[in-house]
Amino acid sequence: MKDEELEIKEDKSPGTSRFVLRGRVNAASADALLYKLENALKEEQKTIVVNMSQVDYLSSVGIRVILKIYKQASEAGSKFNIEHPSENVRNVMGMVALNELLV
Repeated sequence: MKDEELEIKEDKSPGTSRFVLRGRVNAASADALLYKLENALKEEQKTIVVNMSQVDYLSSVGIRVILKIYKQASEAGSKFNIEHPSENVRNVMGMVALNELLV
C-alpha cells in the first residue's frame, strides 16, 4: 500500500455498517471514504461505526468528512461513532474537540 492510499473494509449487519480503515485519511482518500459512508446512510443504516485503529494520519479534509457524516447521521436519526482510534487519530480528534465521537 502506498502512503497516500486508504484501505476501506465494510462489514454490514442488519441496521449497522462497520468500516475498518487502514492507511491515511487525507485529501487523496477522503472522497472515497465520504462515498462509502454516505452510501451506508442512503441504505438507511441506523448505526455507522468506523474503526480507525490502523489509521496513520488524519488530515483536516478527513476531519471534514467525519463531521459531515456525523451531521448527516444525526439528521437521519442514525448513530455515528469512531472506535479504537489510533494514537494519532485520538490526538487530532482531541485537538479539534471531537472526543465525543470516540467510543
